[in-house]
Amino acid sequence: MIFRQLFDRESSTYTYLLAGKHGGEALLIDPVLERVDHYLRLLKEYNLRLIKAVDTHLHADHITALGKLRDETKCITVMGDHSSVDTVSMRISDGDEISIEGVSLKAIYTPGHTDDSYCFLMADRVFTGDTLLIRGTGRTDFQNGNARDQYDSLFGKLLTLPDETLVYPGHDYKGDTVSTIAEERAFNPRLQVSSVDKYIDLMNNLGLPNPKMMDVAVPANQVIGLQQQDGEFDQWSLTAEEAASEIKASGTLLVDLREDGERGKNGVIPKSVQIPYGSLEKNLRAGGMLHYEANADKRIIFYCAYGERSALAVALAREQGYSDIFHIVGGINAWKQMGGDVETVQ
Repeated sequence: MIFRQLFDRESSTYTYLLAGKHGGEALLIDPVLERVDHYLRLLKEYNLRLIKAVDTHLHADHITALGKLRDETKCITVMGDHSSVDTVSMRISDGDEISIEGVSLKAIYTPGHTDDSYCFLMADRVFTGDTLLIRGTGRTDFQNGNARDQYDSLFGKLLTLPDETLVYPGHDYKGDTVSTIAEERAFNPRLQVSSVDKYIDLMNNLGLPNPKMMDVAVPANQVIGLQQQDGEFDQWSLTAEEAASEIKASGTLLVDLREDGERGKNGVIPKSVQIPYGSLEKNLRAGGMLHYEANADKRIIFYCAYGERSALAVALAREQGYSDIFHIVGGINAWKQMGGDVETVQ
């Protein structure tokens, strides 16, 4: 496995690069906008294809690189269901799996620092974002933070993990890079409280100044969605209503780009076939299913959760010479709002 812990000095942010092998698929956790060139260089050096970029929560101390990485690499952007971000490609809930080739993370909903905070668990390590820091915990006094919720997230979830679990935080301000659950339980001063009320009192009296980037970062990080009906995507975009009419016509192939877990949780549009976004390129190449269908004069319509992956899929297909190809703006979310039929799947 490839594992790199990267550091942004300006915001003291840790970003994590994960991949199963050289030449395979990659995932980034909490990338920083100003460091995008560095990430792209590492991906090139390891011959990696960035599949997913994940934020643990809506950041107040730096501007996320999710949107920029999506534009540069056509990767999937991922955040939690509770986030106030306008659009990401995939939203996850407590217990969901975030997977790429050779790497799987379990999402743990850990509100408290913010109301959209998540941690991500691998077999031997946990990426804790701002929920659990090395010898500290994330502040709880803005972005719908709540000290009681954070106490529950810490003592009811993170501190129940095996003692040897490695702790990789989203920030560090003292030069530490990694800890363990056992170390934090024993030595983290904020975890030595005797009750939830003691923890609330401690966190409510920190008296910290607001992050210096907060007034810029929070609004910027709330608006990172791809403009699905602007510029290059406009003439290849269909509203849910337009797509419903197209689907009724013969010679149309409806393609669901979502993963199994999303389909099981949110259902599917009837008569659609599944080609997960990560396997799209091989299906577009000669011998692939979409190459065959296009040659059979099929009109192809992509859809996903919110329209980002499907818009990127259209762009990718057009780069490879496809023309009669469209996507549903807003994805299955817009389809449901329109009142379209949805089937459940196992």
